[in-house]
Amino acid sequence: MSVSVAALNQQFAIPNVLKFVEAGAGVPVIEITGADASARIAVQGAQVLEWQPVGQQPVLWVSRAAIYQAGKGVRGGVPVCWPWFGAGEAGKPAHGFVRTRMWQVRETGQNAQGVFVKLGIGDDAETRSLWDHAFDLELIVVAGKILTMELVTHNTCVEPFTITDALHTYFRTGDITKTEVLGLDNTSYLDKVLDFGQATQHGAVTFSGETDRVYLDTQAECVINDAELKRRIYVAKSGSDSTVVWNPWTEKEKGFADMAAGEYRGMLCVETCNAATDTVTVAPGQSHHLVATVSVGE
Repeated sequence: MSVSVAALNQQFAIPNVLKFVEAGAGVPVIEITGADASARIAVQGAQVLEWQPVGQQPVLWVSRAAIYQAGKGVRGGVPVCWPWFGAGEAGKPAHGFVRTRMWQVRETGQNAQGVFVKLGIGDDAETRSLWDHAFDLELIVVAGKILTMELVTHNTCVEPFTITDALHTYFRTGDITKTEVLGLDNTSYLDKVLDFGQATQHGAVTFSGETDRVYLDTQAECVINDAELKRRIYVAKSGSDSTVVWNPWTEKEKGFADMAAGEYRGMLCVETCNAATDTVTVAPGQSHHLVATVSVGE
C-alpha cells in the first residue's frame, strides 16, 4: 500500500517542524526539525534513520551505501525486528517481516519531550501466510533532547502468541577500536561468532574483531563510551531482558552490498531486544511494550 507524500503532508505535516519527503521511489521519509533535535524516520519499516540533538554530532549511523527502495530495509538507523529476531524458519525473512513493509502514519504532534510520531501496522493475508496470528503493532517515536522509541505489540486474536523482537539500533562511533560498552560486566552472553557458545563478560565490552553477542538476563542501561568523539551515549530500556552487541568487522562487512568498505570502524549496534531464550508471550487482548531511551553526554 503506497501513500503519496502530498497526501501525508496534507494530513500529518507540522509547519516548520515535520514534513514528508521521498528518499526513493515509494519510500516516504518523515523529516523532523524540532527545537531540541532533528530526526528522519522512514515510513517503510517504521525505521528511525537519524537523530541529532541540537549542539551534538549525529547519534545514529546509516551506511553511505544504504539502498532506499520499496521492500528493502535500510542499512542503519533502527530497524524494527518483529515477530522474530534473527534467522527465520526456512523461506522466511530474517528479523521478521515488518521492517520491509509499509506502515501507517497514525499521529504526529509535539509535547514537552519533543516531536512525536505514531506509526502502526496490522495483520493481513500476507503476514498470516508467514505468521498466522492477528496483531496490531505500533511504534511511538519521540525525538527531543532524548530519543524514545516504544514498540507496542497488541494481541488482537483469541489465543496467546509468542514473539522475540528488537529495536536494532546502529550507533555512530568515532573509531570502533577506541569505543567500549559499559553496563554488561558479569553478564552471561551467547557468542554467535563462536557457534553460540556461552561466556561471561568481564569489564567493558571492547572491540578488536567481529563481535556478535546476545547478553542474557539483563535489564541494565548500557553506555557507549566513545573516546574518539569524546562522548557517551546512554541506552536505557524496559520490556527487554536481553541486549545484543554487534559489529561485523572487515570480512563480514564485505558480504553486505549496502555497506561501504571500512564503514565498520564508524558504527556499533547496541540493540534493545527480547532475543534467543528471552521470548515474550502475549495473552489475547494484552500488550507488550519494548522501550529504548537514548541520550548523549560527555
